[in-house]
Amino acid sequence: MVEKGRKYRVFLSAAEPSGDAHCAALIRAIKHSDYDIEFIGVGGPQMAAAGCELLESTVNRAVMIYNAFSEVLYFYKLIKRITYYLIINEVDLVILCDSPAFNFHVAKAAKKRNIKTLFYVAPQLWAWAAWRIKKLQKWCDKLCCILPFEEKWFSERGVDACYVGNPLLEGLTISSSRPKNKYKGFERKFLKLALMPGSRPAEIKTLWVPMQKIAISLRRRCPETTITVATVDARMKEILRSLQLLGFRCNYSIGSVFETASRADFSVTASGSATLQVAAAGCPMVVMYQSSRLLWHLMGRWLVKTKYLSLVNILANKEVVPEFMPYFSSLEPIAEKIESMLQDKGRLVEVSAELVGLAKSLGKKKASDQVAQTAFAMLE
Repeated sequence: MVEKGRKYRVFLSAAEPSGDAHCAALIRAIKHSDYDIEFIGVGGPQMAAAGCELLESTVNRAVMIYNAFSEVLYFYKLIKRITYYLIINEVDLVILCDSPAFNFHVAKAAKKRNIKTLFYVAPQLWAWAAWRIKKLQKWCDKLCCILPFEEKWFSERGVDACYVGNPLLEGLTISSSRPKNKYKGFERKFLKLALMPGSRPAEIKTLWVPMQKIAISLRRRCPETTITVATVDARMKEILRSLQLLGFRCNYSIGSVFETASRADFSVTASGSATLQVAAAGCPMVVMYQSSRLLWHLMGRWLVKTKYLSLVNILANKEVVPEFMPYFSSLEPIAEKIESMLQDKGRLVEVSAELVGLAKSLGKKKASDQVAQTAFAMLE
């Protein structure tokens, strides 16, 4: 049992907007207890607002794969700064949220100081790079998984893992009646289209312009189409606006993937965690991701071990939604696939119902509360 009356210090590490949100929710859940816990770490504005003292704001530096090289020096210096903090300060627990390329280094530094480490959101080693399991075995004391099948996969490989539910679905009203109600009066000519270009700079760079072109193609066929773009915050909204194509018209919705998808008939969504909130809204979608053609053919296609690449299809173990991962040039097949789905109202209802069912199965646990209880146990 955690000692009441004693002050504990917990260090949290997040490098992306999603990690910032997950850690902020976790801080709030922990604060509901009677224990005196001080939070310090690296992350973003949501963590700061929840009561975490930030050594550095990292979430706007989020990058992926081949785009990461320009940020290597920044993160190298940051890891050295975190290491120094852990050396000169007493820390009772380090919680690392997602971003394994960065957080493996933080975990390594913590373990050298004999500080317990809790990983929140498992690295997707089951999809690719399974050899990195050795790093988790060495540097992770407890792994909190957010996908049901991950607990068994990691446990079988010697990692102390538990499934805690999915934080993206906390607080969402997932209604089984949504699909039929959603398309009761649906007419293709009045399509409400949502675009979800993601939050990482690499996603914006590779997906935002193509998504606009797809939307323009769909609107050309039906001029009454309305387009809403979901964006993580006001800063990202301004970035997207600065990259709008000439003549492209849309509305922006800040910080509201689920709400935006709930009001939409169809979504074009960047591959990643947002697909779960779109699914919870019962919104049919196509999922997109773009990579370097050279890197994909040299390495990517050989490294990826899953039959499907989008999260909703992986969880369903079948293609519930079309995935274009990766696509390299032509957008016409994507636009044609969307158009064919929009012409079949029955299919829209069917896909919507499958997505809602999938999301409901993941939303039975409140992840923040589960991780908070795990943290308390580790502070014993």
